[in-house]
Amino acid sequence: MHISAKCSVAIHCLIFIYEYGEKQKVTSDLLSLSTGSNPVTIRNIISALKKDGILSVKFGTGGAVLACPLEEITIYRICKAIEPNFISKLFGIHSLPSPLCPIGKNIHNVLDCSYQKIGNDLCNSLESITLKDIISDYRKCSTEV
Repeated sequence: MHISAKCSVAIHCLIFIYEYGEKQKVTSDLLSLSTGSNPVTIRNIISALKKDGILSVKFGTGGAVLACPLEEITIYRICKAIEPNFISKLFGIHSLPSPLCPIGKNIHNVLDCSYQKIGNDLCNSLESITLKDIISDYRKCSTEV
């Protein structure tokens, strides 16, 4: 199973913006330094989060801020904004099973049901974790160091 690393970079950016956005201008260059990601990647992530209504970016001078409450930002929403088809990319079924084999000719239908259930369970789990939860975990971890 695979959820793009861009989703974890996006969460990193959102935590950074929440923690420092009120105190200083948070730019793609600053986020690039913090995440270790290319500034173009950061700008693409910021653009996707802005399009979804998670972030607001000031024109001209730049600087990103959260555009909605932490409780409304879930891991599912972040992943969906960054990778709209991420659920369909989680599972791969071999493409050329033999149509002459009783299992081969039915394997797609058989696995579709199971994979759909797993996908639904994953979506529900991702919907249950908010940015508020993640920031709380971040703060616990940062005080333990």
